[in-house]
Amino acid sequence: MENNESPNGQGYEVEAIGPLQALGSDQILKLTALLYLKEALITQEYESCQELIDTAKNLGANPGDISAVIAGYLKKDSLS
Repeated sequence: MENNESPNGQGYEVEAIGPLQALGSDQILKLTALLYLKEALITQEYESCQELIDTAKNLGANPGDISAVIAGYLKKDSLS
């Protein structure tokens, strides 16, 4: 995994998944929804989380994908 900086200065991890061209548009949308969920958690915009979870599910995210995002946030938050 690679550590990057988000626009608000918070770090986030990006899995090495290869070139984005190898992903279908549905997968890109799913990953984008999961990234928005992670950003909402980091910026404590909890009122947006359910809508982002629903969107991610509609785009093909499974419960494990969503749980991983939430667990990553909780783990990072507990280290602070």
